[in-house]
Amino acid sequence: MTFLWPGNLFLVLLVPLLVAAYVWAQRRRHRYALRYASLSLVREALGRGPGWRRHVPPALLLAALFFMLVATARPQTVVTVPVQEGTVILAIDVSGSMQAEDLRPSRMEAAKAAAKAFVEKQGPGVRIGIVAFTGDAQIVQTPTFDKDLVAAGIDRLRPQRATAIGRGILASLDAIFEGSEEVPPSVAALARLAGEPVPGATPQPLPQGVRDTSASIVLLSDGQNNQFPAPQQILDEAVNRGIRIYTVGVGSAEGTVLRIQGRTVRTRLDEATLKQIAEITDGQYFNASNAEDLRAVYENLTTQLVFRNEKTEVTALFTALAAILSVVAAALSLLWFQRIP
Repeated sequence: MTFLWPGNLFLVLLVPLLVAAYVWAQRRRHRYALRYASLSLVREALGRGPGWRRHVPPALLLAALFFMLVATARPQTVVTVPVQEGTVILAIDVSGSMQAEDLRPSRMEAAKAAAKAFVEKQGPGVRIGIVAFTGDAQIVQTPTFDKDLVAAGIDRLRPQRATAIGRGILASLDAIFEGSEEVPPSVAALARLAGEPVPGATPQPLPQGVRDTSASIVLLSDGQNNQFPAPQQILDEAVNRGIRIYTVGVGSAEGTVLRIQGRTVRTRLDEATLKQIAEITDGQYFNASNAEDLRAVYENLTTQLVFRNEKTEVTALFTALAAILSVVAAALSLLWFQRIP
């Protein structure tokens, strides 16, 4: 056990001093009783005394004082506490179609607002990363515990051209396994699709039904993939690593008309693709038909609850113990002697 204010521990010396004072007072009381001419007459007049019981309330009060004084030093110890822990990658579509205004003020702005709400909701044990995908994909923010960095990464997102969902998934997997000894998932997937040997060591597929519950990907898109590779071609990279992908469909199946660089295009939500991604990876598909639904989707996505040893201040425990001992001392004194010490 350690203490934040160890200098306050000298106050504990008051306890042995009070014990010594109590012992001295008891001996003085005994010497005073011996002055009577006939001690037997005094005993008969007083009846049977309280015996050992008279020492119990003072002892409890002294113990309460001890714990109270220790609490002033703010003790710390290692305890097992439940925490939300894991890694979440927010993969956000920044293609031109995300400028559509069927979500106000736009799909992009609604997605960014919901992503920030999700970040704020997460506990201190969750690492969050940001991946943006358009014609290609890039890691905007590597997984971090710093929520301010994640929020800044979300603010930097700007709509561009094309939609490469497959590359967004691969970049998300790269972010999760960054720093590991295995070959990056994107390198392994592209080599496999090209019919080339995969460099380095690749992970062995996990047994069916086994998942890595400490990491997940939240992919937000309108689902209209138009770049190589198709997401269905690279999902084995996520499945073999046990990573769930939760997909969020933005927009409506009917779509909306959007002007991009002087051209008029109609953008529609491709729910079939997003549902397939979630199903294959044992994730879940959500439809966000408006900004409020989109925010609720993020709030329903949780991470793994684990128990971890952490150094925690236990001042409250010592204070509570002191209070309980004081109450017990007062109750016993009232019960036995009809007074509070």
